[in-house]
Amino acid sequence: MPLMPADVSFVVIVPVKPPARGKSRLDTFSPADRRDLATAFARDTVAAAQRTPYVDAVLVVTDDHRFASVLSTDGCEVIPDGVSNDLNATLRQAAAECVRRWPSAVPVALCADLPCLVSDDLAAALAQAQGPSFVRDADGTGTTLYAAPYGEFDPSFGDSSADLHLLRGADEIAVPAPSLRLDVDDPADLAEALLLGVGPHTAQAWARTEHLT
Repeated sequence: MPLMPADVSFVVIVPVKPPARGKSRLDTFSPADRRDLATAFARDTVAAAQRTPYVDAVLVVTDDHRFASVLSTDGCEVIPDGVSNDLNATLRQAAAECVRRWPSAVPVALCADLPCLVSDDLAAALAQAQGPSFVRDADGTGTTLYAAPYGEFDPSFGDSSADLHLLRGADEIAVPAPSLRLDVDDPADLAEALLLGVGPHTAQAWARTEHLT
C-alpha cells in the first residue's frame, strides 16, 4: 500500500444516473437486469472507495431517491444532482459541498461503473494525485478518475475526456491500476470485468442474469 503524507485526505465524489436509465449499451439484458447491474456496479465502486486509506468519505450524487436510500445504508453521504444533464457542472457543485463538509480534503471524481475496483489500485492512484490529475480509462480516450484541490477542480468528463484533461493542464496518473481503468459500458466490457474479478454486488447481479446471455 502506498504511503501518503499524514495531512492528505480525499473525499470521493461518485455521480450516479438513476439505475433505471443507466447502462443503455448493455442492450443484451432486459431493462430490469440493466437496472440491477447498474446498481451493483455503483455499490461495488463505492464499497472499494470506502475501504481505501486516506478517503475520509464517499459522496454520491444521484436523483434516484430509492437508490439514495440504499447507498445511505451502505454508509455513503448522498446529495441530489444539482445540474441536470451537465456532469461537469454537477461535479463542480459537489466539490463545493465537499469543501463545506470536509474543508481539508481533496475532492476526487470517480466513475460509478467500476465493478472490479480494488482499494489498492485507487490508493496507488491517489498517492500520485498532486494538483489536477486524472486516470485514463482502459480504452485510452476516457477518464475514470479526476482529482484536484477545490480551487483547481475543473473536470472535463465527456467525449475524449483524457485529451481534454491534458489540454487543460491536468497530469496523467500513470499507475497500472487495471481495476480502476475498467469502466463497464457494454457487454464486452462486462465480460472483461468478470474475467478480472468483480465485487460481490456485481457477482450477485450477474448470477441472476447470466442465463439470459
